[in-house]
Amino acid sequence: MSRIELIGIGGPALTGVQWALLHRCPAVVVSRRHRPLVAGLDCQLIDIAPLAAMLTQVETALQSGDVAILASGDPLFYGIGRTLIARFGPERITVHPALSAVQLACARFRLPWDDLALQSLHGRPGHDIPGQVLRHPRVMLFTDRHNSPDRVATALLAALSACDDQIRIFGIRVWVAENLGQSDERLTSGSLAEIAAANFAPLNMMLVEQPLQTQATRFGLREHEISHSRGLITKDEVRAATLHRLRLPATGVLWDIGGGSGSVSLEAARLNPELSVYTIEKKPEEQRNIRANIRNFCAYNIHPINGEAPEALAGLPVPDRIFIGGSGQQLAAIIERAVAQLAAGGRIVINAVLASTETTALQCLHDLGLQVASSTLAVTRREYPTGAVRVFNPITLITGDK
Repeated sequence: MSRIELIGIGGPALTGVQWALLHRCPAVVVSRRHRPLVAGLDCQLIDIAPLAAMLTQVETALQSGDVAILASGDPLFYGIGRTLIARFGPERITVHPALSAVQLACARFRLPWDDLALQSLHGRPGHDIPGQVLRHPRVMLFTDRHNSPDRVATALLAALSACDDQIRIFGIRVWVAENLGQSDERLTSGSLAEIAAANFAPLNMMLVEQPLQTQATRFGLREHEISHSRGLITKDEVRAATLHRLRLPATGVLWDIGGGSGSVSLEAARLNPELSVYTIEKKPEEQRNIRANIRNFCAYNIHPINGEAPEALAGLPVPDRIFIGGSGQQLAAIIERAVAQLAAGGRIVINAVLASTETTALQCLHDLGLQVASSTLAVTRREYPTGAVRVFNPITLITGDK
């Protein structure tokens, strides 16, 4: 059975072993950038892109003999190896890896990488970038032509500035390695502002390092740890029950309508770092609390929306989950707009203190065709050994499934 020789390229020229592999293959897959490396090779050359056409040609070429495929670095590390294994099976592929781009970049900068997070920005919307990058103390980024280092740095600066995060604005350090292993290789390091003002070649790796921050527990923040005003915060026990009811997906979009201090948003964002959280709140004081919580807990996957629902919901990404903690006397209109935009299979959770809120929410969700359920939570706290008791108003948690 004919095989695929998947060859990683890690320098400006092919090695003797690599040439020997190529000479026994009737067909070689090569990118435009690597074509000069195989100049004079007497065989069928197949372009590596477009991908679908290449795979079809490789399948045909395998009927006549082995096929070599040249790829950058380690083909199994964010490379074409995964696609080839899925298409042709692992038993038909021999991998000859070179140094990965991550190894080479860290070697150039003399930075250990055993604790480095890896993040691909390929195809990722720009508004998601701060949350994905800033959740890691140190992260190596695989950029693309839309998310270039200068644009990433600009996006990070915008998010940090919106929350007045001076510590990170001036403390974050960035390294960029361009055209690794090529004659025009270039290494750059600097602040976010310096990187945002520079230009870079399309082929690059970007490393972002934050000042060391002490991380609190991932779930179970207490009320005094969260910035809020005059005790206006979802109580710990209710917040935990609410998050349980939301059944948050690992990725997707959460709307927190009437977010208040953003305590539910904060716990959701920290529990599921890949989740994009949109917190809608009209009060300036609470907006300041939301931004303080984002800054203090580095929860930059939270997007504060300054406005009042339902009008402020226009233009937001389609939500997979919706939480309504406050409605400002517009609950019916908010529910109608929210349910209309909720993704199929999505869930909405409404917390009701007043009987009128509970009645309206249940009826509206039912009328809109959702599967509805509710439960009431009564919280009593007792101090020991004083025996002091605090009784809080019951909260009804209403759930609607689309």
